[in-house]
Amino acid sequence: MEDFKIKPIKNEVEYRATLKELEKVWNAKPNTKEGDIFELLVLVIEKYEDEHYPIPHLDPIEAIKYKMEENGLTQKDLVKYFGTKSRVSEVLNRKKPLTLKMIKALYKNFGIPAETLLSY
Repeated sequence: MEDFKIKPIKNEVEYRATLKELEKVWNAKPNTKEGDIFELLVLVIEKYEDEHYPIPHLDPIEAIKYKMEENGLTQKDLVKYFGTKSRVSEVLNRKKPLTLKMIKALYKNFGIPAETLLSY
């Protein structure tokens, strides 16, 4: 770490080298020199990854279905957020759009990012 200087990552070689440096301070405690280095490395790595490995926006319906499966839920369990069983079915089958009320409930209760839900 002593020979490594934290700087913006410009290419794949620098990216891999920065990842290796991150591994060295992975278990650093917050508010320590190593913890500060960890935070800085994460920032430059995230910036490079955002530019070179963008993650496509998730499909909101697929995100809802994923959360349902992850939590062992059925369509019936979503009625309290969507209003009626038929509305749940219509939304999940892409016949009706999500409403702002549904989006807020899904964000609050399942942690699905609002930007994902709004891209519908």
